[in-house]
Amino acid sequence: MSVQKISILGKESIHVGFNLVQHISDTLLDTLPSSTYVLITDTNIAPLYLQPIVVTFAQATDARFPNKSDSARPRFLTYTIPPGETTKTREGKAEIEDFLLRHRCTRDTVIIALGGGVIGDLVGFVAATFMRGVRVVQVPTSLLAMVDSAIGGKTAVDAPLGKNLIGAFWQPSYIFVDAAFLRTLPVRELANGLAEVIKTAAIWDEAAFALLEANSSTLLTCLSSSSPALDLDHPLLTLIISSINTKATIVSRDPREAHLRGLVNFGHSIGHAIEALVTPYVLHGECISVGMVLEAELARAAGVLGQVSLGRLRRCIESYGLPSTLSDKRILEAEKRIVAAGGQPISVDTLLDRMSVDKKNAGKLKRVVLLERIGKTRELRATGIADEDIRKVLCPAVRVVAGTPGTYAKPPLPPPLLELPDADPTQLSGPVPNAQIAQVSSVTPVPNGKAATDIPHITLSTPGSKSISNRVLVLAALSKGTCRLKNLLHSDDTQVMMAALERLKAATFTWADNGETLVVTGSGGALSVPPPGTQLYLGNAGTAARFLTTVCTIVSPPNTIDTSQAEATTITGNARMKQRPIAPLVTALRDAGATIGYLESEGCLPLSIEPLGRLPGGTLTLDASISSQYVSSILLCAPYAAEPTTLVLTGPAVISQLYIDMTIELMRDFGIEVTRERDAVSGDLLNVYHIPKGTYRVPESGEFVIESDASSATYPLAIAAITGTRCTLANIGSSSLQGDARFAREVLEPMGCEVVQTETETTVTGPPKGKLKARGEVDMEPMTDAFLTACAVAAVATDGGVGEGAESGAGKNVTRIRGIANQRVKECNRIQAMMDQLAKFGISTRELPDGLEVYGRPLSQLTRGASVHCYDDHRVAMAFAVLATVVDGTILEEKRCVEKTWPNWWDDLENKLGVKVEGVELPKPAKPAHTSPAPKTPETIPSILLVGMRGSGKTYIGELAARALSLPLLDFDAEFSRVYQQPLRNFVLERGWAEFRKAEITLLLELMKTHARGWVVSLGGGIVETPEAREALKKYAKAGGCVVWVQRESEEIERYLESETERPAYGEPVRAVLERRAPWFEECSNYIFGNHTALPGGASALGSGALEAEVTRFFGHISGLRPNLVSTDDANRSYFLSLTYPDVTPALPKISELTTGVDAVELRVDLLRESGLQTPSPSYVSSQLFALRRATTLPIVFTVRTVSQGGAFPDDAPAEAGKLLKLAVRLGVEYVDVETTLPPPLIQEVVSLKGSSQIVASFHDWTGSVKWDSVTMKAQYDAAAQIGDVVKLIGKANDISDNFKLRDFVAKVAIASKPLIAINMGTAGQLSRVLNTTLTPVTHPLLPTAAAPGQMSVSDIHRALHLIGLLPARRFFLFGSPIARSPSPTLHNTGFAALGLPHTYGLLEGESITDETRAVLASPDFGGASVTIPLKLDIMSVLDGFTAAATAIGAVNTIIPCQSPDASKPRLLLGHNTDYLGIIGAIHAVSPGLRAPDAALVLGAGGTARAAVYALHTLGAKQIYLYNRTHAKATAIAEAFSSIPVRVVDKLGSWPAGAPSVVISTVPADATTIETGAGFEGKVYLPSNLLDASTKGVVVDMAYRPAETPLLALAKRIAPTWTTVPGVEVLLEQGYAQFEHWTGRRCPRGIVREKVLQWYNA
Repeated sequence: MSVQKISILGKESIHVGFNLVQHISDTLLDTLPSSTYVLITDTNIAPLYLQPIVVTFAQATDARFPNKSDSARPRFLTYTIPPGETTKTREGKAEIEDFLLRHRCTRDTVIIALGGGVIGDLVGFVAATFMRGVRVVQVPTSLLAMVDSAIGGKTAVDAPLGKNLIGAFWQPSYIFVDAAFLRTLPVRELANGLAEVIKTAAIWDEAAFALLEANSSTLLTCLSSSSPALDLDHPLLTLIISSINTKATIVSRDPREAHLRGLVNFGHSIGHAIEALVTPYVLHGECISVGMVLEAELARAAGVLGQVSLGRLRRCIESYGLPSTLSDKRILEAEKRIVAAGGQPISVDTLLDRMSVDKKNAGKLKRVVLLERIGKTRELRATGIADEDIRKVLCPAVRVVAGTPGTYAKPPLPPPLLELPDADPTQLSGPVPNAQIAQVSSVTPVPNGKAATDIPHITLSTPGSKSISNRVLVLAALSKGTCRLKNLLHSDDTQVMMAALERLKAATFTWADNGETLVVTGSGGALSVPPPGTQLYLGNAGTAARFLTTVCTIVSPPNTIDTSQAEATTITGNARMKQRPIAPLVTALRDAGATIGYLESEGCLPLSIEPLGRLPGGTLTLDASISSQYVSSILLCAPYAAEPTTLVLTGPAVISQLYIDMTIELMRDFGIEVTRERDAVSGDLLNVYHIPKGTYRVPESGEFVIESDASSATYPLAIAAITGTRCTLANIGSSSLQGDARFAREVLEPMGCEVVQTETETTVTGPPKGKLKARGEVDMEPMTDAFLTACAVAAVATDGGVGEGAESGAGKNVTRIRGIANQRVKECNRIQAMMDQLAKFGISTRELPDGLEVYGRPLSQLTRGASVHCYDDHRVAMAFAVLATVVDGTILEEKRCVEKTWPNWWDDLENKLGVKVEGVELPKPAKPAHTSPAPKTPETIPSILLVGMRGSGKTYIGELAARALSLPLLDFDAEFSRVYQQPLRNFVLERGWAEFRKAEITLLLELMKTHARGWVVSLGGGIVETPEAREALKKYAKAGGCVVWVQRESEEIERYLESETERPAYGEPVRAVLERRAPWFEECSNYIFGNHTALPGGASALGSGALEAEVTRFFGHISGLRPNLVSTDDANRSYFLSLTYPDVTPALPKISELTTGVDAVELRVDLLRESGLQTPSPSYVSSQLFALRRATTLPIVFTVRTVSQGGAFPDDAPAEAGKLLKLAVRLGVEYVDVETTLPPPLIQEVVSLKGSSQIVASFHDWTGSVKWDSVTMKAQYDAAAQIGDVVKLIGKANDISDNFKLRDFVAKVAIASKPLIAINMGTAGQLSRVLNTTLTPVTHPLLPTAAAPGQMSVSDIHRALHLIGLLPARRFFLFGSPIARSPSPTLHNTGFAALGLPHTYGLLEGESITDETRAVLASPDFGGASVTIPLKLDIMSVLDGFTAAATAIGAVNTIIPCQSPDASKPRLLLGHNTDYLGIIGAIHAVSPGLRAPDAALVLGAGGTARAAVYALHTLGAKQIYLYNRTHAKATAIAEAFSSIPVRVVDKLGSWPAGAPSVVISTVPADATTIETGAGFEGKVYLPSNLLDASTKGVVVDMAYRPAETPLLALAKRIAPTWTTVPGVEVLLEQGYAQFEHWTGRRCPRGIVREKVLQWYNA
């Protein structure tokens, strides 16, 4: 065993190695004797390492103390605590101290901290204060702790106001760093720790940093379970030792953080502020990574750090998968989750506020570590930085302060600390930074010997050329040997190119000369396909995308047995990159034999490129009219073809010839000579190129110097032109390969500038400000990227005046730019972008086919303070920065887009060009006053797509769903026939299945665009047969759309298809088609609807409206239009019934009685038993759920309870549990119970898929060992709250006091936004069930067993609540006369009794409002009242307010007492009318999906007719007919509902706008007749054409005696497809509504209905 010992504070107390458990035991027993060793760890680490350590320590103890009774034999105690930051509190510290005291630990105790940073900090603080200080040993198990938190003796706990605010310095006796512990560390956690290694190397050790740059893949994969033990020379251990050495050196010189130790906080000043806002979703190291980049940008902005070093730092960080910007998707997603939970969003002000409480600050200055280069800091401490400078780095936008270049100088930094007090800095093990700070460029003499003037003169160099950098990277990578590249552009584009080339194993990259030189070791063209599952992500780097497309074709095909390589390379980019064209290049390569597929949109990325090894060579034709990069891409790779290549360019015109010439020139520098054909007669150059076969050679010097970027050079030159100053640029002149080098001569000089240009230098002097001349017409085809800069200067070019025809193209202010058509397909449509953004300044423009005209205006007329949208385009941002130097207050949004070509542009603008730049945080879109999302509407939801086999019932289910959601239905097959103008069967017979599939996918893609929202679309059964269709459906589902797989039994489908003749035959057995398509349906859909015809046991699943009700529930829920969720506010208690059946079938007939009083039903999947299987299969669970759905529409809680959590599902089958939980989401289950003890990746996967389902995050302690006042329970709550919409915590009560502790716990977390289920199990815990308010689990006497000890029924809980005074008895009444035979007392008293409610309902008869009535209303125990004739109007005078329904109907039938907001008046009496709810409920009881009927009829014109009209309006009826014998009364109602489409009709059976599908009669039964003749005069005659017998409909008669009225008899006789509703059903429904308004509970309908019908039929 090799151990590296490192000294800290004069003692070799840090031991580093691999597999050190034995060494730890021996060292402690031999050198740190104690009577008691106490090892403290957490529940994550204990299962992995605790037992081996205990055994090893015991063996080592036995060896030294063989006599067990030896009084000197030490004890070895262990204590396990919950993991995570929530444990690192004062309460958590107290729990450990109590444990130590209970076990009689004394001052000689040695405490061992086994774990990550939380354990180390917490346990170290315990050791620092216990018995006034005991010895502590740190055994870190995370890389982060090994290299950072365990070293240096810092200990602390968190406080509500911040992290690590209470603690002490307490040095450990030993720190054992055993890299073997890292084997079980997830890759993300490993990278998290490597962030601290990167930090340490960046500030102190450049050699270690180079090791990090070169070994990212090795370091992230070296600790798999199968990898061998690591020796001390392994890169990982080398880096760990280096980091520890650095920190040990620093701590030894500065143990209490007076100066030098502040260096290890590099990245932490900003990183900690970020972490405070995104924890726990983003890890410490990830936040510090972003902090390092931002703090390095601060150093660059201060002129201390160069872009080369910053680029290296960022690239190194990103190579380990760590974030480098605040816009990283992990941080954005974390912010979204935090804000959704009520937390703070990330803003500049919030970050600065968090930074203000940093312990390192000095007054108002915030201390930040400034890098000078990799491995070296500016000074030996953190530097004080003003908020203004930090704000500039953090802000996403900048404001340019208009002014003369060279006149602004940034305030200097404070003097650096270069020597430690009373110390010789040369004795430090790291380098001592020097104090030289780069300064703003000084004014230089005017060239050509002219006398100096007062014109400011700026001299600078621009970054290396992007065009040349990208080309040379490819050339050097494809060369054989090593090439040193100098002045390489360090930008997003080049980093993307380098990363991709490394992935392809085209080259390796290292840095030399302090990062100023990139050393490329090329492969000579031997490239490899990246590993499976990886993509080459290129962002918005168009050059890289085009060059790499061809590079990927010459990758060597993988060995057939090599599984480490994919079969093809996938290249992709961001959203804009996926819009930019690449088809001409792909077409040319395909013609040459390459296999390239479009994975999304035709003609754009992403691409799948199969490796060829070599292009075949020969003649290759390419359309070069869109981009010269297509040409360069093929040219660069052509030498590696099997034969010499002839490239023939076609198209209307070749774009950007100069860039093609640049490529050829650079290929010549690397040893390949390309020749261009000339016409044999005229000698003119032709667009035909001959490329020999060969291998690139590194230039003889071994290095290549990249000239400065000519496009970037246009910006400082244009600033000189527009401000009337002078600028000289080095390394860019007339000899440049780049077309944009012409800009000064061909654009600026004709505009009135003085231009001096040598081969390598360019100087521009502008005319006096405001005196630029308009350029007139200029062809910028050779320098297309520079046209944006030309637009900026043209905006103020007026030739001294506006002139005539200013905007007609003829005035003196016109600049006409041509030859730039290709700029429409760059990072954005640049022509349109310039026109739109120039308009914000008041500049008019006109678009041309190949360019635009700009009409300049005097400076004084330009609009100040414009906010320029930059389209994430670097050229747009820098061009408008030019204009901003003369237009004050201009804001440039998306400032970071300049990182593509000039990452330090804003710094150089301020530091080198002397123009002040300020940070600006853009205003975020205003949020609504409430946090609830806007309700969804049918027309705005993503369309619902139905897939499934033909014969599965898609069309019928689609019809029901469309009706239920008020959406139109589109049948795909019918649409196909319409579009192609022939029946689908004929199309297949004439053209074949292959042509049909092509037409089918074309139509699908078109419909997904034209019918993207507000439709139900029933797709053809074979839609999944083509990969393109499957990809489109998967993409649609992933984007939030609903793709529903309609399932039916295979036998039923086969039976149907065998007899069906309208569609073409499959040509193969139906069963084979079923088996082939089933996995595809599974893959493409995100929901499943079970349209089964039979239930388990053979019972029919059809009829009685159950299917329609389930369609309404399912589609309403998954679409989000009507989420089927339980209200979880505190005002109303809620319960769910725990079903404990092994098969739910026996429960179905009695489900109504079982669910009395509950709000949801729990399906205990772990208790289901499928014959022959230990755990139920997904298909069995689906069938059980489908059966339950036919019996109830109550929300379902889907629970797979594991054994350790008190259930029956095996603990060792998390994958199987995960499948079932994901199945629940697909089945549209409302609540999915997810145990917090499941593997985190599984939990996150389920949470990410949840859609409209809600997660119940649960934790069950069946042992009673986790106390409610413990840190463990709080940690469980925090963990559950992170993942759940509802938190469920279950403990065990040993006595009554445990319930009081539970209530205290609930009170402490009550401010949290998550609903909480908190319950104690056992008889002693029943009080907690009574007091719980949200989704209390209940049982029922009819169940075979209770789901948990102590579970109670709803009625039991209500009776208990009454006994303890939380549910006082209330009195309810019926007011009116005559009421003696009213069924209301029967209805409500039956309901009260069934639910165990202590209330009573009685009669108070009277024809007027009396003193007795008023006394009842004022009584404290008054619970509510029903009101009938003749008091429905009179009662309104004694009420405090009315609902909208009561106001519209004009009568009250229900009185509801409500809490008053006025403390002086304890309650209010609210008048409501539930008659309309009774009508709607009765209709939905027989036709659940009925929504928005086209037409409906109301018979009568009394008060009940008004309720009927209001009910139909609420249902969404498009036309309401009203008929009454007295026309004037009907007209009065129509006028009262003037905003509702009510039409009075004079004759029944004659319908102006279509026949009604809903008919409601409010006329007394004896006033209607279906007979004519003598004796029937004076009655309303109901003709036989009243009901349209050809359709389905609902007829409601409000008269509840006799049972069969004339209207209902007519419906049965002439319209058997119509459903009839007698008046007693409406009476019941309105009573149910009253009951629920009064009690907050669902009325037990089955029991109540049975009692009322007994009364009715008596």
